[in-house]
Amino acid sequence: MKRIFSVLLVLAMVFSLAACSGGTTMTMGTGSPTGTYYAYGGIVGQYITNNAGIKVNAVSTGGSKDNIQGIDAGDYQLGTVQSDVMHYAWNGTRSFEKDGKIETFRTVAGLYAEAVQLITVNPEIQSVADLKDKKVSIGAPGSGVYFNAMDVLAAAGLSENDVKPQYQNFDESADALKDGKIDAAFIVAGAPTPAITELCMTNANTRLVPIDGAIAEKLMKDNTFYSVYKIPANTYKNQAADVTTVTVKATLIVSADADEEAVYKLTAAIFDNIEAISKEHAKGAELSLKNATEGLTVPFHAGAAKYFKEKGIDVNAG
Repeated sequence: MKRIFSVLLVLAMVFSLAACSGGTTMTMGTGSPTGTYYAYGGIVGQYITNNAGIKVNAVSTGGSKDNIQGIDAGDYQLGTVQSDVMHYAWNGTRSFEKDGKIETFRTVAGLYAEAVQLITVNPEIQSVADLKDKKVSIGAPGSGVYFNAMDVLAAAGLSENDVKPQYQNFDESADALKDGKIDAAFIVAGAPTPAITELCMTNANTRLVPIDGAIAEKLMKDNTFYSVYKIPANTYKNQAADVTTVTVKATLIVSADADEEAVYKLTAAIFDNIEAISKEHAKGAELSLKNATEGLTVPFHAGAAKYFKEKGIDVNAG
């Protein structure tokens, strides 16, 4: 009888845990271990796990495009992506022109500004125009960073052929700058970005190059997902003044097939805990209902839309 009772007790505990977790597990695609997506995604995932009863496993990936394709393949259920890249996927343009449009994901919420950070270790580079004939990392081919770099260069009257392009991913760009193999690199991520912070600590010549004035105006005129953003002084070592650049938005997306109630709960787990998340990661301070719902072109998941409607905000759900 004691053995039977022990077995029943263990089974009761198992079923109790399953009930608490809702029996739901989601894998979240993030980004490079040295980028903001990975660290921030892990924190957001933990708040969902603790407050929505949905176990979230945040995994390192190649970034936005990989995360969208991973959701499409069923490998991930959640992902952090650039707002411009998900726009490309939804419309089958740019990085998704060859593979075709993907409509198997929906928006949960905008999270924070992803600054287009132009980093240099070459004292001669003071503006985007100075990139001419320089070795510049413009991102992996077809990546979101690549198209951000193309947009910035074009707005400055330059093309890919006017620089000595290096097609490097996030980590490769940081290493190449550190080793002096390139003059500059485009890195698109929330500031401060750990890899850039480390570079500034080890190389006194590291600087952010402004993307402002007429260049920023043209970018925003041609592409509605860009907006002006100031990286505050002292974000990085030796950065004495604010640096103006442009930004896209880091966005949380979810599989279109995800349960409506589950998505409602995970949305609430994030936005009902803004203050706590802000204490764990600086980008949490940018969480707001306004930032979550504005400037995004892909329809919201019905579960997220339900949450925002309760807060008095109607979003396009589909």
